[in-house]
Amino acid sequence: MRAIPGALRFTLLTHHTRCQLMSKFVSILSAPQVRFFSCADFGTRPMTDHRRTELCYANALEPLALINTFYRQPPTGFSVHLSAQGLPYFSTQFDLLTTADDELRNKLLRWPGYGLWRQWLKIDTYFIGTTVNEYSPFPVGITPADTVEWIQKNCAGAKKLTIIKDLPHHSPLLTAKDNHYSQALTEAGLKRGFIRVAGQALAYVPINFNHIDEYLARLSHSRRRNIRRKLRSRQQLRLEVLKTGDARFHDKDWRLHLYLLYKHVYDQSEIHFDLLSEAFFAELLLDADSGGRVFCYWHDNELIGYNICYQHDDKLIDKYIGLDYPQALHFNLYTVSWFVNLEYALENGLRFYVAGWTDPQVKADLGAQFTLTTHLVWVRNPLLRRCLMHFRHHFESDAQWHQDRLP
Repeated sequence: MRAIPGALRFTLLTHHTRCQLMSKFVSILSAPQVRFFSCADFGTRPMTDHRRTELCYANALEPLALINTFYRQPPTGFSVHLSAQGLPYFSTQFDLLTTADDELRNKLLRWPGYGLWRQWLKIDTYFIGTTVNEYSPFPVGITPADTVEWIQKNCAGAKKLTIIKDLPHHSPLLTAKDNHYSQALTEAGLKRGFIRVAGQALAYVPINFNHIDEYLARLSHSRRRNIRRKLRSRQQLRLEVLKTGDARFHDKDWRLHLYLLYKHVYDQSEIHFDLLSEAFFAELLLDADSGGRVFCYWHDNELIGYNICYQHDDKLIDKYIGLDYPQALHFNLYTVSWFVNLEYALENGLRFYVAGWTDPQVKADLGAQFTLTTHLVWVRNPLLRRCLMHFRHHFESDAQWHQDRLP
């Protein structure tokens, strides 16, 4: 008789038995665990100005300034560290449903007592990497195998979860050397027992066209018509592009206004993970050497939105956005800013516009291409490890969406 997969065996149990197993599962998550050691106890130290100039990372699309600012001004509820070798990582209470698909969320909502045990799905977790880089950066002086060994010895026993986040998978945005490094690190992690989970889809546009009309011609007729309709709003807007470090950003009140527009977007988002601080934005906006560009959109002397990008190497990397609702929606600012960014990349001889994660279908409709990432997850508890193995497909919605789009 063919064996029944574990996930199916679970669904075949009686309702009472499933409830008992769920109760046991939740108790494991919430029970105090023996603390073996902390990453902070193993050779971590502050990143001095001298060390910052010496560090070189694989997979780093962005300027080093972003890692420096993340280290000095971490998101709310994050504890950020840097190993002696220069590896950035952080700890936080991670909500397991942050990247879960709707199917799993809806199932859990129907479980008895969801409102009572929902809080226990927030797990004390180490993340290897940052939230300011598209890909997790790794110091190039350390081999992939040694990096994974260090993570397993110094992090995996300290938290319930340890996640090596956002590893590129044959990324067209990276060099062959960087892609090889990440592949070797992935293989080393799998050999040591890390679980591979498909990550998010990173949107990008190759600047392989000579003008915007050529770019639009590649899209379907219905998409072109919809985009051209939205782009009419641009005639009512005034664009201003400021470099970070500009004297305007020394106005504390204006910096606060920019931060509050960012908070508008954060508060309206479905996914809440890293809440950046006002101090973080102040450092970004005052840094004249980072290559930052702030695209500001004005209507009748009112700022209705902006986005912060970084011009680094041959790419324009879109990082942060602030919007004044509902005006930003009325003027179709997301679509307008997309094409302003493409024009900027084209005019400055760049090869790629990198549009970030989230809302892949919206970006696909605007002409984006996608490259997927991988996460490597270490689960300290054996039962929880088995649960992740059975249910990890519920955390891979971007990969499934991308697969469904393939011809």
